[in-house]
Parts: sequence; C-alpha cells; structure tokens
Amino acid sequence: MADHIRIRKADGIWSVRSGGAVLGETSNALELTEGDMAPVIYFPREDIAMAFLDRSEKTTHCPHKGDANYYSIVNKSSVVDDVVWTYETPLDAVAAIKDHLAFYQRDGVTVEQL
Repeated sequence: MADHIRIRKADGIWSVRSGGAVLGETSNALELTEGDMAPVIYFPREDIAMAFLDRSEKTTHCPHKGDANYYSIVNKSSVVDDVVWTYETPLDAVAAIKDHLAFYQRDGVTVEQL
C-alpha cells in the first residue's frame, strides 16, 4: 500500500442521508486516510440502498487507488450529481475498498457516526 494511505475498520455505526432519506447504515464501514487529507468513510455496497443511486458517466483516476466510478443520488426532493464514488477494481494495495462506496459531504449529503 502507498505509505501515505491507511485503511482500517471505522469505529461504531455510520449513516449516510440525503433529501430526508437514510441511504445506508453500517457497523462495517472502513476509514481511509490519505496523507494529511480528512479521513473518508467507505460504506459496504450491501449496506446502501442502491435504488437511490444512478450511475453517472464520470470517472477519475488516482495513481494510488485506481479508477473511480461515480453515482448521483436521486431522491424525492433532488438529484445530487456525482456525489458518490467507488473503486470497482482498486489497485491491489487498497483492495479492501472494493465493493465499497464513499460520499462527498455536500449538497445535503450527510455522513455521520451514530
């Protein structure tokens, strides 16, 4: 793994909400820290209500994690574009985040520890 990336099981129970809906809740979240950036919580895909997510065309590349694919959140009150990302085929060094989703905390998206 890149020396500046650390992945560990996140303590406690984590929730993600948008537009008044709970998109997911899990006690199996991962916390990824990369350099001096804020930690990012990755939710297991099976703990997220995927019916609220619509895959977008956006992709990005990280030299340490691989290619990311994006989703928009679609709920009763809004669509929040490209606010969810996932590494479907991450590099071996960060294979633990495969089948996990991370959420930008903006535009009415809240990720919090319960």
